[in-house]
Amino acid sequence: MDTQPIHLHLRSSHITEGKSRAPNRSMYYGMGYQESDFGKPMVGIANGFSTITPCNSGLQRLADAAVEGIREAGGNPQVFGTPTISDGMAMGTEGMKYSLVSREVISDCIETCVQGQWMDGVLVIGGCDKNMPGGLMGMLRANVPAIYVYGGTILPGKWKGEDLNIVSVFEAVGQNAAGKISDQDLKEIEQRAIPGTGSCGGMYTANTMSSAFEALGISLPYSSTMANPHDEKVQSTRESAKVLLEAIRKDIKPRDIVTRKSIENAVAVIMATGGSTNAVLHFLAIAHAAEVEWTIDDFERVRQRTPVLCDLKPSGKYLAVDLHRAGGIPQIMKMLLNAGLLHGDCLTITGQTVAEVLADVPDQPRADQDVIRPLSNPMYEQGHLAILKGNLSPEGAVAKITGLANPVITGPARVFDDEQSALQAILDGRIQAGDVMVLRYLGPKGGPGMPEMLAPTGALIGAGLGESVGLITDGRFSGGTWGMVVGHVAPEAAAGGTIALVNEGDTITIDAHRLLLQLNVPDEEIARRRQGWTAPPPRYTRGVQAKFAFNASSASKGAVLDNF
Repeated sequence: MDTQPIHLHLRSSHITEGKSRAPNRSMYYGMGYQESDFGKPMVGIANGFSTITPCNSGLQRLADAAVEGIREAGGNPQVFGTPTISDGMAMGTEGMKYSLVSREVISDCIETCVQGQWMDGVLVIGGCDKNMPGGLMGMLRANVPAIYVYGGTILPGKWKGEDLNIVSVFEAVGQNAAGKISDQDLKEIEQRAIPGTGSCGGMYTANTMSSAFEALGISLPYSSTMANPHDEKVQSTRESAKVLLEAIRKDIKPRDIVTRKSIENAVAVIMATGGSTNAVLHFLAIAHAAEVEWTIDDFERVRQRTPVLCDLKPSGKYLAVDLHRAGGIPQIMKMLLNAGLLHGDCLTITGQTVAEVLADVPDQPRADQDVIRPLSNPMYEQGHLAILKGNLSPEGAVAKITGLANPVITGPARVFDDEQSALQAILDGRIQAGDVMVLRYLGPKGGPGMPEMLAPTGALIGAGLGESVGLITDGRFSGGTWGMVVGHVAPEAAAGGTIALVNEGDTITIDAHRLLLQLNVPDEEIARRRQGWTAPPPRYTRGVQAKFAFNASSASKGAVLDNF
């Protein structure tokens, strides 16, 4: 351990300097500080606790453990709050448009508190989807020693011997509308799917991002797949606090950890676990905050060399708690490292390299489980998040192609300018096999806020149309979505992208083999339609949504607000 006096490293040591700083000291005395405290690091705890959502309602005991761990390691904990939006609750409503906005609000909160209070380090605790990218973006902007503590996954619900999770409810709506399950079954699934605290249980966005953060090295090994109700999550949080204090002593900063090579590691793990499409959007934004060169095409480059090793929901069988029991993210990382698909020399928050962290992890997954496949028998030979381009998406679009027998379709466009009318068309039986649904004016500017389309995609799966109906959108998808779906189409409709020029009945081709998203209309006709197109008026003219719509970059750039 570095034995140099810790106060020599402190950003906040200015509070001990001279009489002109006495008012600063007085404020701390008002909170119970003693003279001896001013030689200790001031360590922020960005606490995402709230009773808004089960994802975050179990975070307070983790914040309490972080306080204890920081004090035990010789620091001064300073707790401040960050907000959250529950995607699962907001889905299909106007509130969903605030979800991506909350990523920016969270990052602003962390940057503001850490910089405004001149903190020496920060431990960020979050649960729901945007807590993680927002938290890391704030950590990278402030760039003081920092660690991320994921609140933990939820335990599965149960009905008729089957594991349930939040996506079970959305799919059950479609099954009920199609007459496949009873009203009573739908009610029971709704009431049992969420049995307690924790984030949505499959390899959806929250667990995708937590797994990626562990792969980055900004969270502790094994921490990303722990369940929120379990005591090991509390112990891991306390240990995270102590590791952070050591990182402050060693001056290990987020930008030392989040590099181009470590982002490649994270994306490889996302591909190997079958993670969420939202990871593409968020890692573009994370790379922007870290000032790391990383483009949408880099995802395709990593995808083509990385197999899918895990049989996880939404397109597979298992949940994050099953992955944890099977060996967790370290087991996957060790296999990728041995195959030359991971950079072992990347630094982690522990001060060790990735290779050093994984040294004692078995080379092969245990034979008594089938959550993690060996490299010799992967779920798929290549990753599942394909970047499609064509005249409909010259900047790129994201397709999730796992679970599909044949990710190719050409069919007539069924055009919707909002999510609600598209959902109603599915529930009314007006969408047929072979159709390609187009949901537009739902991008970063057009939504605004790029809402997720779990309700219509869940309804398609429930109706048995998941593999026979295509759906493209300039909005996003939930991490729980699977099927013949393509999101993040860029440029978006509100910016005059080609998706705005699609007419009902035009044929559209989605071809993941050729990485193609094509409107089968002559260029001359597209140009004629473009001349007649006018941008719709903004949906919001005041407040946070108006600010987001005005400033948001393209989805192909991460939908960030400071890409000036």
